[in-house]
Amino acid sequence: MTDTFDEDLFLKGMEQRKATLGADYVAASMEAADDFNRPWMEAMTAWCWGFGWGDDAIPPRTRSMMNLTMLAALGRMHEWELHCKGAITNGVTKEEIRAIIHVVGIYCGVPMALECFRSARKVLGEAGML
Repeated sequence: MTDTFDEDLFLKGMEQRKATLGADYVAASMEAADDFNRPWMEAMTAWCWGFGWGDDAIPPRTRSMMNLTMLAALGRMHEWELHCKGAITNGVTKEEIRAIIHVVGIYCGVPMALECFRSARKVLGEAGML
């Protein structure tokens, strides 16, 4: 079997992941990895954060807004909340988060928008933005 792990892409991914989600969160996440899920965590860090977020074609702020809409469409609220925190870190404003949720409501339905508002209120409150 060929080793397809790309150390450079992983390191680039770790840098971007920490910049968006916070070094403490990323460290805790990686420390919680075990032999069962560590290969997945490393691969997704390289693929999602190194490859997906690692170029300059789209700024991190815009990628965060894209993530919020896609995660809402998928109904992945745990990830939505995490990426809402990351979006704030990447400079997305309260007003922009509200506008994103409005679009989510139009395209994904009112119940999903309500879930996003619940999560956003929690995140914005914790960030001192409400």
